[in-house]
Amino acid sequence: MQKLRVESFSISIDGFGAGPNQSMENPLGVGGEDLHQWFLPTKTFQQNVLGKSDGTTGVDNDFAEKGFKNIGAWILGRNMFSPYRGLPNLNWKGWWGKNPPYHVPVFILTNHRRESIEMEGGTTFHFVTEGIHAALERAFDSANGKDVRIGGGANVIRQYLNAKLIDEMHLAVSPILLGSGENLFLNTDLRSLGYKCTEHVYTDNATHLIIRK
Repeated sequence: MQKLRVESFSISIDGFGAGPNQSMENPLGVGGEDLHQWFLPTKTFQQNVLGKSDGTTGVDNDFAEKGFKNIGAWILGRNMFSPYRGLPNLNWKGWWGKNPPYHVPVFILTNHRRESIEMEGGTTFHFVTEGIHAALERAFDSANGKDVRIGGGANVIRQYLNAKLIDEMHLAVSPILLGSGENLFLNTDLRSLGYKCTEHVYTDNATHLIIRK
């Protein structure tokens, strides 16, 4: 059975999944890049995202690697695709250049219609204006029986959590405090929604939590 999964989503100790004031210079908000110090050195990131031949192994990499297995489509919020607000900049084709690291269909939640963008490496960006349920239906249909991964941001994950649609969520809690930004659990009661923590693993760089319904 297909699952809707959140994988390798980093948050601070105080629950923020991104820093404030996202911009071209700070794609993850001010201080947001510090959330991912567990992920950036891993073999999975270095090879799958940067195209390099090295990278660290171990528990952090095991979690990062698992996040790409059996994924047939992604769902992203608008901010995960572009720093622009309002009407889309049609010259902008995402943060990752000509060959993004997804290699499957990607469905982007937005308020503004835009034609799909076919990229190198099998990634096609589709823009969905009809809401989270429509995006999920299209993602499942496009995934060829595989799972769908939500890449963020925090607001998108909250919407799917509050609709009880997420089957499994891997959070990496980084040992930093951001103080402000995008809080993953704002007005969200995971316990009453039927979620529980089923696994926790500590490393030098993060605490990995698996949360399931």
